Amino acid sequence: MNPDIGTLDVEIMINPKRHQHPRRRRNHGRDSPGAIHIPRITRLMALAIKFQGMVNRGEVGDYAELARLGYVSRARVTQIMNLLLLAPDIQEAILRLPEDSGLREVNEHSLRHVARLVCWSDQRRYCASNVSS
Repeated sequence: MNPDIGTLDVEIMINPKRHQHPRRRRNHGRDSPGAIHIPRITRLMALAIKFQGMVNRGEVGDYAELARLGYVSRARVTQIMNLLLLAPDIQEAILRLPEDSGLREVNEHSLRHVARLVCWSDQRRYCASNVSS
């Protein structure tokens, strides 16, 4: 603080994020020998299960706290957690996607419509007719 004029000088260092060209994508090790590609929907399903376990054990208070910790919106956390509304056998098939060829073309957007169906038998019928290859 400069006592002569009553002002405070503050210096802040900002580390700018390096933005990647939109057409250039990082390879995240997918071309390495023996690397196993885990589908995005499988990773999101596992994340939803882990998040619910954290809430159940009291490690986090609620989904809003998960959103703050993950630097995502509460709406995004809700989208991820809604995967838990799927029938248990559908969840299991999603978790086994690298092995299970029956649900190869499934994505999160299509599963949002399935999760809105309250009855698990309706979910199974929808998946059998629309999601399976």
